[in-house]
Amino acid sequence: MVSRSSNVRCLFSCRYLVLSAVCAIFAVTGGFAGASENVSDIRQSVFRIYAVSQIADYLVPWDPGRTESSTGTGFLIADGLILTNAHVASNARLITVEKEGDARRFEARVKYIAHDCDLALLELLDSSFLNGLTPLKLGSIPELDSTVSALGYPIGGDRLSITRGVVSRIDYQTYSHSGIDSHLVIQVDAAINPGNSGGPVIQDNRVVGVAFQSYSGIVAQNVGYMIPVPVINRFLHDVRDGHYDSYVDLGIQHFPLINSVQRRALGLAQGDNGVMVTVVNTAGAAAGILETGDVLLSIDGLPVFSDGHVELDGDRVLLHEVVERKFKGDTVSLSIFRRTRKMDVKIPLNSPWPYQIQANRHDVRPRFVLYGGIVFQPLSRAFLAASKTNNVDTLYHYEKFIDNDIFLEKPEVILISKVLPDPITAELHGFVHSIVEQINDIRIKTLEDVAAAFKLPVDYHIIRLMGNHRPIVLEQDAVEFARKRILQRYGIGTEEYLEDSIVPADWLEKRGN
Repeated sequence: MVSRSSNVRCLFSCRYLVLSAVCAIFAVTGGFAGASENVSDIRQSVFRIYAVSQIADYLVPWDPGRTESSTGTGFLIADGLILTNAHVASNARLITVEKEGDARRFEARVKYIAHDCDLALLELLDSSFLNGLTPLKLGSIPELDSTVSALGYPIGGDRLSITRGVVSRIDYQTYSHSGIDSHLVIQVDAAINPGNSGGPVIQDNRVVGVAFQSYSGIVAQNVGYMIPVPVINRFLHDVRDGHYDSYVDLGIQHFPLINSVQRRALGLAQGDNGVMVTVVNTAGAAAGILETGDVLLSIDGLPVFSDGHVELDGDRVLLHEVVERKFKGDTVSLSIFRRTRKMDVKIPLNSPWPYQIQANRHDVRPRFVLYGGIVFQPLSRAFLAASKTNNVDTLYHYEKFIDNDIFLEKPEVILISKVLPDPITAELHGFVHSIVEQINDIRIKTLEDVAAAFKLPVDYHIIRLMGNHRPIVLEQDAVEFARKRILQRYGIGTEEYLEDSIVPADWLEKRGN
């Protein structure tokens, strides 16, 4: 499920409360949950993970980026694979794994990674590392107020730590690794400290969660979260075909129908059923099928309560949990009430790509085109956070990219991200962070359009910007004369990178872009 919050302010750290993915584990005093736990069997299958990562610089997109080292935790599951958090393995250039009682480090690599639910599977290059080890088995969702134990390698020591906490809430929360995806989480009343994300949380000798993020700051204390088994199982099921397809989503927002007057106005009988659709996103699966004002009465045969919950497997959960358990290519059946008439519809589910503009993206490089000392880049969460721009047009296009269907005309919002100082770029610095509308006779909808426009055999390239009647004019011969000088002066090895687009190629083809 995709989180619907798109406030630009969410990009930057809140002063008092920050939800952050950390290499962490519960740090409270306590023993193992229950005397029946076989500590020795479980602890041998929990590993310390070392990762060397390369972090892209969106202000200098041609640069490989800085390298940094981190540690995390993972544990052995079936088929000789190690389960951990995606943020432990993201952007990794080297991953090594170490087990308790053995100082040797064995190299591993990412086999599957799911940034939308912060999970990853690693495989060892040398399987002898796993000799004699027992895979951990998955359990179920623990009861509220029950005790769980966590294993891992938090800061402050080199040995495995075993700690305990109490389940205090089962709810939906935003997963901070992507920043836009919301899934089921289990909250525990224990602090989570840097050093051990990806560690197993155990109850009755089975894994009931993976520690992954926490609240930090002066407002919330001892609030940590783990990824529950339904999310883990969905990830493992998704990759069975050798590829991770990501979560699907209806692409709607809804409003509770608790007010009796409102129910009468809609022609509904009094009762505890139904929610009203308030937004149908054009990019979502429900576009063209559901309408604003429709009342959702049931989903896959499960009655929808007036607060947006359904009864599923004996628990009262948000109706989106039904969709959460589905996969690419699946459909969902809805019973709806539309303008005094009841009807049934089926919706093929998809993953709405436009939300990726507001996501934290990983394992990708910044897209850019450099021409005549001017750097062109698509608008993204990473660029906005790095540039800290206050350009009104840019901020508007970011925040309203989905709600106002901007993506239909501009699948990528292309900006002038930087102007490199050079005689050829004199007087052009005032155009930084402006949105590019047109180059020559080409309307700019994607970064590929920029690259294509500058390959045209013309004497002058004319760049038109949003909200600015003065175009930028570049002389082709002058650009070619300055090209080598600019590349050498700024240590630039390549003038464009066009991979890793958020826009699916088949979507562009269907729209004739």
